[in-house]
Amino acid sequence: MVNGKRTIAINTGGGDAPGLNAVIRAATISALNKGWEVIGIKDGYNGLFLPEKYPEGGVIKLTREIVKDITNLGGTILGTTNKGNPFKYPMPDENGLMHEVDRSDEIMDGFRKYGVDTLIAIGGDGSLGMASRFIEKGLNVIGVPKTIDNDLDKTVITFGFDTAVSFATEALDRLHSTAQAHSRVMVVEVMGRYAGWIALNSGISGSADVILIPEIPYDIQKAANHVKRLYETGRDYAIVVVAEGAKPKDGDVAVLEKELGKAERLGGAGERVARQLEHLTGEEVRTVILGHLLRGGSPTTFDRLVSLRFGAAAIRALEEGYENVMVALDPPTVQYVPLSEAVSRMKTVPLNSDSLLTARQLGICFGDEC
Repeated sequence: MVNGKRTIAINTGGGDAPGLNAVIRAATISALNKGWEVIGIKDGYNGLFLPEKYPEGGVIKLTREIVKDITNLGGTILGTTNKGNPFKYPMPDENGLMHEVDRSDEIMDGFRKYGVDTLIAIGGDGSLGMASRFIEKGLNVIGVPKTIDNDLDKTVITFGFDTAVSFATEALDRLHSTAQAHSRVMVVEVMGRYAGWIALNSGISGSADVILIPEIPYDIQKAANHVKRLYETGRDYAIVVVAEGAKPKDGDVAVLEKELGKAERLGGAGERVARQLEHLTGEEVRTVILGHLLRGGSPTTFDRLVSLRFGAAAIRALEEGYENVMVALDPPTVQYVPLSEAVSRMKTVPLNSDSLLTARQLGICFGDEC
């Protein structure tokens, strides 16, 4: 920082989420209003240490013109990535075998090249955990919590979650009519990784009969018995919501792939449940995987407002002298919490949460007590 003038870098990492562009807009305008400079790094940190990928430059200067009409847009104008951790970057050795290399010093060289004194890192637990490691190298980091999974600690909610739940609920509403028309069991798999927030909230709101979440390992026989009871009492269809990280008792999560330098990719939980339910109930079962549909589209009003508040709060944090914190929603205000604490543990669904207790009172089965 020279003569009070700061240069702020902004990046977005991990899976995309509705609201990312709103954060970028709010942070950029707030910083420009103070006479600070703002740059955007493309695709996480790739724009700084993989110049060969960006012939027109991996870093862009953010201006009012660039960010003026992006609040309502899904995705991120900066691009993002959930692979290629610069601290464990996969590269071939002399024999062509892949191994992990620490390339974080190249990124720090990039920050110094552009005169960056603070990084506003917008991401989930993985991205913010990665950003926090740059603190040890002398960089000031302000974290902004982003994940449709809502699994970041120290904040009541993350932006992107409300949009994902709203879409999942609408999908469940639509599936009720087709399930009833064909007397089918519809199994709907939703994202969320190792936390059941999306499945729980959309399942309750969408009147699901069974909700399977990572926090409660399920007994498929109990879930099947619950479905059979519905049919026996004259309800000839059922809606089952399965979180992608749900796992059976004495079993494990369903994994599609795990590659060097990439996060474990979950998938298949819904299909597994569907096959077992069809065998155990004798009813016709169909599977719907919402997947990345939950990430796309325009953010809801709630997510737009939270995103704008977070972006503006990140700049206020700098103005007020905060370092190495994450902005967090603590209604009715936005607070600042140590970034190290925010990424130290995953926020999962408490088993005594009001939402879960409400679901049980409504007769929803979680595969344990049905």
